[in-house]
Amino acid sequence: MPEEGLVLKAYGGYYFVQQDDGALRQCTLRGRLKARERVMVGDRVAFGVLSGGRGVIEKVYPRRSVLSRPPVANVDRVLVVMAFQDPAPALNLLDRILVHAEAAGTGAVVCVNKADLVGPEQIGQSWMQVYRDAGYPVLITSAVTGYGVAELRESLRGRITVLAGPSGAGKSSLINAICPGLALPTGEISRKLKRGRHVTRHVELLPLENGGWVADAPGFSVLHLENIARENLAGFFPEFRQARPCRFTDCLHYREPGCGVREAVTAGVVARFRYAHYLAFLREIVAQEEKRRRQ
Repeated sequence: MPEEGLVLKAYGGYYFVQQDDGALRQCTLRGRLKARERVMVGDRVAFGVLSGGRGVIEKVYPRRSVLSRPPVANVDRVLVVMAFQDPAPALNLLDRILVHAEAAGTGAVVCVNKADLVGPEQIGQSWMQVYRDAGYPVLITSAVTGYGVAELRESLRGRITVLAGPSGAGKSSLINAICPGLALPTGEISRKLKRGRHVTRHVELLPLENGGWVADAPGFSVLHLENIARENLAGFFPEFRQARPCRFTDCLHYREPGCGVREAVTAGVVARFRYAHYLAFLREIVAQEEKRRRQ
């Protein structure tokens, strides 16, 4: 009878599966499965065991969510890590990641790290309230002092969580603070470029002591929006739902008359910087759609 487990990492043609009893099994793919389906980190799989102890994955169970970047299945939430400074918060990137999380159907939490680098008066920066008002939990942490780490640890319990954000924001340092035994390598900030150096090389689910898994995804600064249609983009900005209905049901909230979202921006219900990011993403998506039509 096949055994079951969770794919924690994959590279070199091998898949490392955590069995239900906690043991780790190195597996390959059954030939017919290899031709039909891509196995991802986070997949729940069934596998057989050969005489030499190697496992052979025979079945991938249905996924409840899929992230394309980083490629992880069955994610419960995305934890977007920004830093107060070194590097400064990249709110455009934050919004891109949140849009991808919304499109994938996962929950999202905003974590602002390196609280040790700022004074108490700077911790309550106004942009954070914008995300709270939009419905996103916002956690304040310091991997150096341990501030907020207990709250973060509890928020990860029992879930598959992907950490995303710019290099240097302290994702690996936070995981080390939550689970010191992992001893993940961490990078330093480039003094010249004022951004972090890449230290995570591949996606891997790391089991936490209190239950749950985290994936420290490779740092990145650009996320393209190829798989998002223009008419769906507004739905990935939760605060837009607080606006009154637009005159036209297919309103893109750009120049259309009677647009409730634009009125909400004017009234201060929707933050101007979030709306500006929405418009930038919309123009990017429209340009991509038109480029594909010309090809």
